[in-house]
Amino acid sequence: MLVRRHLPELVGGRRRHWPTRLVVDAVFYVVRTGCQWRQLPRDFPPWQTVYYHHRRWDGRGLLHRLHEALRRAVRAQCGRAPDASAGVMDSQSVRTTQAGGVRGYDGGKGVQGRKRHLLVDTEGLVLAHEVTGAHVSDQAGARRLLSGLRPLQPRLELIWADGAYAGQPLSSWASEQGVQIEIVRPAEGQKGFAVQPRRWVVERTFGWLGRSRRLAKDYERRLQSAEAFITLTMIHLMLRRLARSA
Repeated sequence: MLVRRHLPELVGGRRRHWPTRLVVDAVFYVVRTGCQWRQLPRDFPPWQTVYYHHRRWDGRGLLHRLHEALRRAVRAQCGRAPDASAGVMDSQSVRTTQAGGVRGYDGGKGVQGRKRHLLVDTEGLVLAHEVTGAHVSDQAGARRLLSGLRPLQPRLELIWADGAYAGQPLSSWASEQGVQIEIVRPAEGQKGFAVQPRRWVVERTFGWLGRSRRLAKDYERRLQSAEAFITLTMIHLMLRRLARSA
């Protein structure tokens, strides 16, 4: 099982009282319901235990490795190569609570909070994500997404994006990273809302993330925690997809 392989038993002298599966289920409960750690039902291990393992798995990169293994498994299920050759990029500004931490104001959206920058493959699975203050521009977010991505996504060559990512400076910089950015513009004369070719894929992924109550707003003090809950939401989604086809 992929989860057991990537989230191993504790090592060292600490005696283990709770099975990994139950701790994982408790973390997913927080993801789905948006409840505070301290409000976990008594059916689960103590909240301190669950929180400890969540932070440990994230800090050691285990959640990222599990996410990547699941993404490759889902792509194989869809008849795709393990690594994507094309992707779609966009951002979403969300309001924050009073938890504190980094935040900013997105004047274009009128949102005080944070911005989620997302790069997904053509199936809508997340290839890279960053969380910043909402004041950070889409182009600056794109540079964060693509910096150092080549070793992780060696086949990635083409990224579709909207007009916020247009311009020679970003295009030239992306080419130096081995990636071409292609701007998808609305049809001439289009008025009102319309589904945009290619771009709808990443919008659907934002919709998937929105089903997680923990992501309805940004409740986290630390940007790393905000990014971890995006990873956890996608892990939960991909596990369910693989289970349905088993």
